[in-house]
Amino acid sequence: MKKLLFILPAILITMISCNQPTEKNETMEIKSDLDSLSYALGVDIANNFKQANIDTINTKAMAQAMDAVFKGEETLINEAKAKEIIGIFIQEQSKKQYDDVILKGEKFLEENSKKEGVITTTSGLQYEVIKEGTGETPIATSKVSVTYTGTFLDGTIFDSNEGKDPITFAANQVIPGWSEGLQLMKVGAKYKFYVPYNLAYGERGAGQAIPPYSTLIFEVELHSIEK
Repeated sequence: MKKLLFILPAILITMISCNQPTEKNETMEIKSDLDSLSYALGVDIANNFKQANIDTINTKAMAQAMDAVFKGEETLINEAKAKEIIGIFIQEQSKKQYDDVILKGEKFLEENSKKEGVITTTSGLQYEVIKEGTGETPIATSKVSVTYTGTFLDGTIFDSNEGKDPITFAANQVIPGWSEGLQLMKVGAKYKFYVPYNLAYGERGAGQAIPPYSTLIFEVELHSIEK
């Protein structure tokens, strides 16, 4: 879908000329270099759409919009709204690629919520107390030191600082699931967080390490709160 981000704006930027839409099955004649270029651009754009798994387009509506833009006429949808519609479409198309990942996460959380000791908050975060603490509880702006291990649902570790020095950060400078979970803990506690994708790295993921829409599991031990 990244390719589509360049394809869609390019339609308005690169098309030199656009005639009125032709009737279905009507074949145009290429009589000039401009006709050749315009037709070639149409072929290229259509092939790029198909490569991006967009196989249904109302070409008449598209041609009419382009014709209006090139003639300086008022369009039925203004530029800001057009960008909004395209943005929503790109997001929905991208999300479809991860339907299996999303469904797997939802099913896991549904089953996990039934397990003894697992608590689900109103946001959808799930947590389990491995060891309860006795110290203070951080607030959102508290600077905390923790040890953690992050895994995917299959148990694969993608990040950990176990066996190393604790890391220190403000509780509101991490993913929402962590920020919320840390504020449930007391110093000395060790919790397991089950974090749905919308409270983790969302639709974008995190580089190559964490795919988009990933539900994640973290074991977190809260060592201290800096004064």
